[in-house]
Amino acid sequence: MEAKESRTVEQIDRYLQEQAERFVSELQTLLRIPSVSADPAYRADVHRAAEFVRDQLAVAGLKAELVETEGNPIVYGEWCEAPGAPTAIVYGHYDVQPADPLDQWISPPFEPTIRDGKLYARGATDDKGQMFTHIKAVEAWMKTAGRLPVNVKFIIEGEEEVGSKNLERFLESQRERLKGDVAVISDTSQYAPGIPAITYGLRGILACEVTLHGPKQDLHSGVFGGSVANPVNILAGLIGKLHDDQGRVQIPGFYDDVVPLTEKERQQFAELPFDEAAYLQELGVPAAWGEAGYTTTERRWARPTCDVNGFFGGYQGEGPKTIIPSRATAKITCRLVPRQNAEQLTQALHDFLQANCPAGVRLEFKHWHGCDALVFDTESPYMTAARNAIATAFGVPPVFIREGGSIPVVATFREVLGLDTLLLGWGQNTDNLHSPNEHFSLADFHRGIRASAHLWHELSR
Repeated sequence: MEAKESRTVEQIDRYLQEQAERFVSELQTLLRIPSVSADPAYRADVHRAAEFVRDQLAVAGLKAELVETEGNPIVYGEWCEAPGAPTAIVYGHYDVQPADPLDQWISPPFEPTIRDGKLYARGATDDKGQMFTHIKAVEAWMKTAGRLPVNVKFIIEGEEEVGSKNLERFLESQRERLKGDVAVISDTSQYAPGIPAITYGLRGILACEVTLHGPKQDLHSGVFGGSVANPVNILAGLIGKLHDDQGRVQIPGFYDDVVPLTEKERQQFAELPFDEAAYLQELGVPAAWGEAGYTTTERRWARPTCDVNGFFGGYQGEGPKTIIPSRATAKITCRLVPRQNAEQLTQALHDFLQANCPAGVRLEFKHWHGCDALVFDTESPYMTAARNAIATAFGVPPVFIREGGSIPVVATFREVLGLDTLLLGWGQNTDNLHSPNEHFSLADFHRGIRASAHLWHELSR
């Protein structure tokens, strides 16, 4: 049996080599479709992209359909003819970010262009190219062996870039149909070129907006200044109270439930190649900043934060305008780590701001969204399978990393379907995701397909 399996995997590797150019051509066809979910003008294109993905799943040998929602359709495909074998739920998205600013693209964003071994187009890495690797891996098995060694269920949505409004409703309504053992998502990145990675932890998030209301209209600062509260002045003071001079967040209870990093994790982070001077130079900042007692990597991946994402109020035009503004607004997000509760900390932030808000202004607080952080067991059999598959395809074993951002669908998979997720990124952080000149290394694209193909084999074992 082992010899037969080995021959099958060799045949699949050969198929991937033989079909490599076609895979790139098909990806280019998908990338030409401007499936921008944020802009209603592209609604027909979004639907066209969904149809293309459905057809690709069908060609690969899966039963595939479009599930219409109140927004953009969800593409669903499955092959479940391996009784007793694990079932993997593969998630991805076919919608993309707007391409603006267009004048900063070297080649048009929806005319996929190959330069220096990279494929340039909006969605190349996020997430059409990465999602496509799993479809082609399934195709290789079905065309070569006639079957898969595991069961697979694909969920490819068209609203990830606008908040996945209808995904949770779909997952809730299809709980029975979507039973599985592990989820697989490729919407993250490798650690660095030549260093593949498995992401085992994600920070959570809470997002809110606070507005201070002062006088009913802007007032002349000479006539009224000194007699009424200035909302901009006061809000700036409130923002200043959020951190102490050591970079620690001052919201009461903020750190109460934080799980400390283990010495093993700190050592693993420290052993990763990281040039802090080059990192700071790339970002254009003179020095690192953050919570005292932690490295830059630890702060980015595994410590909680509180940041003002926008601050505005009063006159914004050229030259002076002497007014007391009628209002001021700040947009705030906190990145959370395991055991911190997004709902509780949102209330704690509100209470902190309200308690420090003086008379003379009225505080308005809006809670936008939130999700808790996640950390997965790096010693699970699913992680071992992924590690082996990636080592085979990339030629080196992957490192385990955390991600400072949040992927809400990962939390939803755990909450609704009870699934842990393998976060297997084939792209790079430098692929210009959400920016002009987004691109995907063709070598990484092909390695990703091979890693996915070997993953199905490893999971079956």
